[in-house]
Amino acid sequence: AILAMHLKRLNAPRHWNMAKMAGVWAPKPSAGPHKQRECLPVAIILRERLKYALTGKECQQICMERCVKIDGKVRTDFNYPAGFMDTVELEKSGDRFRLLYDTKGRFVLHRIDKAEVQYKLCRIQKVYVTAKKVPVAVTHDGRTLRYPDPDVKVNDTVKVDIATGKMSDIFKFEMGAMVMVTKGHNAGRVGQLVHLEKHDGSFSIVTVKDRKGNSFATRQSNVFIIGSGDHPQVTLPKGRGIKKTIIQERTEAEARGEL
Repeated sequence: AILAMHLKRLNAPRHWNMAKMAGVWAPKPSAGPHKQRECLPVAIILRERLKYALTGKECQQICMERCVKIDGKVRTDFNYPAGFMDTVELEKSGDRFRLLYDTKGRFVLHRIDKAEVQYKLCRIQKVYVTAKKVPVAVTHDGRTLRYPDPDVKVNDTVKVDIATGKMSDIFKFEMGAMVMVTKGHNAGRVGQLVHLEKHDGSFSIVTVKDRKGNSFATRQSNVFIIGSGDHPQVTLPKGRGIKKTIIQERTEAEARGEL
């Protein structure tokens, strides 16, 4: 396959919410720690979300002035793919965000305080031993953690100190853990794990129950542990990951006088 260097507006991921007719092209995310369809390029953060830039060229200038930090590192590539759980820091304007999902599965720039920029949660994708007998764990954002705690298993989440890249706490994949769904129809919903159906050779299915008592099922690979019990380790965006039915949304909009 020939790798395309461009991305057309209509082929850009829906959750970027870019106007369909506002141009031909969309920022094509560079290769990086998050997948092209599961990331938010810096250009979109600066131009479409924060409105700090009007054009792609201005996004480039902001980045080249070293204003944008992602996970504590200055990124000068304006198409750098920021993804789930990444921290975005613009020191000049005093902005600090964490990328999370809303209940519609779209990225939210969730404002956080100084203490929360220091760490992030990383899902463990695989654990193995290298050729030189070094045990490593690989996270969802492409980090390799060498000599991890032997308790760390795939599907667990670890808390990573951004400055050092070392892990501190482990949040096990177990029943009663608090999860956020990161893919699929239920992306962005938050709840507690209540059941795991193992299907060897196929997709294991988990059942999640949110705080309002709604249950839903998704693939095990789509859930991301964010804490234990009822204590999320990161602050959650507005709505706390509780998906409303369209009827609830309508009645609330009526109550606010929007309809």
